[in-house]
Amino acid sequence: MAQITSLYVYKVISQASPGVKTRDLLNGLGLDPDGAVDPALLISSSDYYDFFAALAERDPNGLLLPLRIGASMRTDEYGAFGLAWKSAPDLRGSMLRSERYGQVLGSAEVYSLDETAEGFFFCLDKAGDRRPGMLLSNEASLSAVDVICREVTTAEFRPLAIYFKHAPRGDIAIYENHFGCPVLFETGRDALQLREDDIDAPNKVGDETIASFFDRHLERELAMIEREAGLEHDVRRAVADVLSEGVPTLSHIASKLGIGARTLQRRLSDQGHSFQSVVDAARKDLARRLLHETAYSLAEVAFLTGFSEQSAFTRAFKRWAGQTPRSYRLQAGRL
Repeated sequence: MAQITSLYVYKVISQASPGVKTRDLLNGLGLDPDGAVDPALLISSSDYYDFFAALAERDPNGLLLPLRIGASMRTDEYGAFGLAWKSAPDLRGSMLRSERYGQVLGSAEVYSLDETAEGFFFCLDKAGDRRPGMLLSNEASLSAVDVICREVTTAEFRPLAIYFKHAPRGDIAIYENHFGCPVLFETGRDALQLREDDIDAPNKVGDETIASFFDRHLERELAMIEREAGLEHDVRRAVADVLSEGVPTLSHIASKLGIGARTLQRRLSDQGHSFQSVVDAARKDLARRLLHETAYSLAEVAFLTGFSEQSAFTRAFKRWAGQTPRSYRLQAGRL
């Protein structure tokens, strides 16, 4: 399951129009509305996209919301990743660090600096089904890249153009006024088109020694994430494979993975998980995929996700997603 930093959630909330209610949306993500922001705390990207879409619907200025969110970002808010971006010798170095270390901010986003016959593109590739909240997130992400480039570089940074795969959600002039350049929609990429002179201009506080220090820190973070993701992914997949037979026990899944039950429980606990939380996540992910991608009846989806009764499945799904399975499927266009 793709994940994304909870930092983005709090930034979305911070840019909501006055009077828009948000506490219930944060609670639905399991986040404390009054808690400290921790970029290392990750949430499901699917949950994030649903949250983003729900808030944009409530906000009377929903068209501008993702652009305001991106423009509010600063490198220091990204923790070690942001400091590595800022201290890289130039924007090329910053962007290449995004390719390598972007995973520390979540597995949902992948960035790449591509040189083509048309010039340089800093491209965003985001995991997901391109639901409305994902498109909002793409706009916010490219707006954030634009503003943190301007923050760190000595150049008079301005992209040649902004590219989006999706159709515009409103007047294109609003987007172009925000970015200060042409904005193209329904293209084959989500990206900023850049001048070579801009990406090779020195950063204001670029320092290879400092950047190398943060590189070493991020390498350790990346190695830890890869180890943790491997175990949780294996457990989720093993759970999903047998849910149609009922909810599996810890010992059953441990046996399938070839490790002892106590060892599995300890390793999950060391990573901040419980077996039950991983089972719930596997059921939720499978339910969403079945509702979105298949025409199975709700009773069949309930059975395939390990519920003996449709009513129990409906209650659980409403707790997971904040809406009934039928509403979720209607929103996804499957009915």
